[in-house]
Amino acid sequence: MDEKILRKIFRERNPESKKGDFGHLLVIGGSRKYTGAPALVALAALKTGTDVVTIAAPKRAADMCASFSPNLITEQLRSDYLSKLDAGTLIELSKKATAVVIGPGLERKPDTQDVLTFFLKEINIPMVIDADAIPVLSIMKKELAGKKMIITPHAGEFKELTGSEAGKSLEEKMASVFRAAADFKAVIILKGHVDVISDGVKTAVNKTGNPYMTKGGTGDVLAGIAGSLLAQGNDLFDSALAAAYISGKAGDLAAENKKQSLLATDVIDKIEDVLK
Repeated sequence: MDEKILRKIFRERNPESKKGDFGHLLVIGGSRKYTGAPALVALAALKTGTDVVTIAAPKRAADMCASFSPNLITEQLRSDYLSKLDAGTLIELSKKATAVVIGPGLERKPDTQDVLTFFLKEINIPMVIDADAIPVLSIMKKELAGKKMIITPHAGEFKELTGSEAGKSLEEKMASVFRAAADFKAVIILKGHVDVISDGVKTAVNKTGNPYMTKGGTGDVLAGIAGSLLAQGNDLFDSALAAAYISGKAGDLAAENKKQSLLATDVIDKIEDVLK
């Protein structure tokens, strides 16, 4: 993969464009412990071109996200964690969105799996499934048939998703991701030193990125970029390819000066340089 994918994704904008023409992304995540994850997703999405991003998060996380930037819109959920009380609110918010990212910072609490199962069954907009939302997919393959999904696991989450290791060699990982994508009828980005992306028909690898991107939050940035591209109406597989490339390339630019001091916010700041 190289920058050619960007020319395919990003086209000249009509001078008559108005707010909303480039999507509305809903981000569902956060908890008392992980307050910043949804904000990283949302900021990355805005930098990638989505017009509007709404964060639905528990109260403490929503307040923290709102304090990060005046560009962020937040919707407070009812409890400290995603709970059954929030199901109706999430469905209503999804009706205004063109795509959703769900999972970053959620934590795995008793009610969470039930809410995720209900929500994923009910909605029909394109989705990025990340972090703590990934394990629930393994028990609802049939219900999700036909849904438009990008799933973004690291190696441990891939094992939870499929029940087996992805493998050690690049060839083994490519074969594992190909099989899993075909099984779940979804696009999968297996995050790693080399990202492996497959839709169960085609498989690609992305070699942007570096060892300084091990910091917490860089996966949230990837999810936000992917969600942004889906919200703007792009193809699932192309969005996954471009998201992996942009995230890694932005990380490479940030690492030139930051090295081990690199933070997820540094990656977000470099997105604009990748897209120039």
